[in-house]
Amino acid sequence: MGEKREESRGCAAQRHCAYPEKQAHNVTGPAGVMRGGSRRSGRAARKRRKKQESIVQTVSLCHQPQYVRLMKFLHQRGFTSSLLQPALFTDTGRGLQALKTIKPGQLIISLPESCLLTTSTVLDSYLGQYIKSWKPRLSPLLALCVFLVCERHRGEASDWFPYIDVLPMAYTCPAYFTDEVMAVLPTCVRRRAVEQREAVREIHSLNQDFVKSLQPILSQPVEEVLTYEALRWAWCSVNTRSVFMSHPSNSFLLGQDVYALAPFLDLLNHRPDVQVKASFNDVTRCYEIRSVSGTLCYQQAFINYGSHDNQRLMLEYGFVSPCNPHSVVYVDTGVLTDVLRGDRSLDQKIKFLRENNFLHNLTVSSEGPSWRLLTALRLLSLPQTLYHQWKAVLLGQVVCEDREEWSIQTAKTLCQRLLQDTHTALEKISHLLQQCDQPVREQLHVAMSLRQEERCILGSCLEALGDKLRQPEKLSSSQRDAS
Repeated sequence: MGEKREESRGCAAQRHCAYPEKQAHNVTGPAGVMRGGSRRSGRAARKRRKKQESIVQTVSLCHQPQYVRLMKFLHQRGFTSSLLQPALFTDTGRGLQALKTIKPGQLIISLPESCLLTTSTVLDSYLGQYIKSWKPRLSPLLALCVFLVCERHRGEASDWFPYIDVLPMAYTCPAYFTDEVMAVLPTCVRRRAVEQREAVREIHSLNQDFVKSLQPILSQPVEEVLTYEALRWAWCSVNTRSVFMSHPSNSFLLGQDVYALAPFLDLLNHRPDVQVKASFNDVTRCYEIRSVSGTLCYQQAFINYGSHDNQRLMLEYGFVSPCNPHSVVYVDTGVLTDVLRGDRSLDQKIKFLRENNFLHNLTVSSEGPSWRLLTALRLLSLPQTLYHQWKAVLLGQVVCEDREEWSIQTAKTLCQRLLQDTHTALEKISHLLQQCDQPVREQLHVAMSLRQEERCILGSCLEALGDKLRQPEKLSSSQRDAS
């Protein structure tokens, strides 16, 4: 988990989770019926329809029973909200709507500590005696996951039922992805997605002895309650929705404890251009979010989970953010070596790049290849007679015009190869969408959004590289300036 838990992170697994209320409401009005047969009226109807679709419509959720229970539950614990209400938005799904104009710098949420679900909650519960006496010690993440599963098993008898009842029933994180969905992901993402799925399986398999010890508190056989699927749901709930909150270390749990599930607050969705300040206030004993940007009345209030590209957002939260300025396409080492397989000294050069930590985080954006990728390509362009210049290349210097042109041309070839892979993946996704059920369809839509964005980035990058190849003198000077 570590670095991804910025203090502003952490809330709803936005837009692609299986929210039942999202399926229950058709909040987009039906398209207007075209009258007459002229081309003019057809164009007018299309324009009207496009304008209607671009308008974000909102349906309040605050009168639905599950949200009434949630607000009553939080009110009893000291939380009130006059600024925000749960609502369904046509562009993002479930979120929070501003009931008044929120000014820059204004406090939008102050959630009391008693409303937060943390490891302290777990240790003070009926699970506490089992966790405290268990050796070896459990991780904070596992303690929270087991508590969520047990509380969901208890149903309405659970104190936390009003919160658990509004959690998504499933997620579109890689832990849920089928093999077919995994296969259409970009190579770099697929590797990390498989690692995530296997990590959850490992958590379940390695803690079976502890799980079996909980049979006395369960009304059904433990193997029917604390299943892999149940633990996966809980793991995704914590991973996608928790906020950063540092807790004092204790002798019962092992590892860094920075998780806090925050009911209501976790309905806030992410937008990359929004700024907020979020942290736990030790004076008020509340988790507070303060708006930096402000929000207009009746608009959706957003927060920022961090400066993440869409691959990171998909891996950690299960959604892709449109118009994300941080988004890039990653160049896998396998693609790099495949494109350059004719170079007899390639193995030696790759080894050199690996030893100098230049084989990870190689990316392209809409504006062109990253500095790291261009530097790696410049090093790969060096013939043996110019190996002595490797230090200068690492410092960002251009060797000579023909080597620079080779590097740009190779970057162009890489983009073309990646774009071909993207088109193939999109065709496969289109085919799979015609024959899959709803849960897999939601997963495929996330993968499709990622691939469509990748296609746009690679197309723009190819245009930028084409311009540079046509103007080599500008290329050399711009690269030196950037370095």
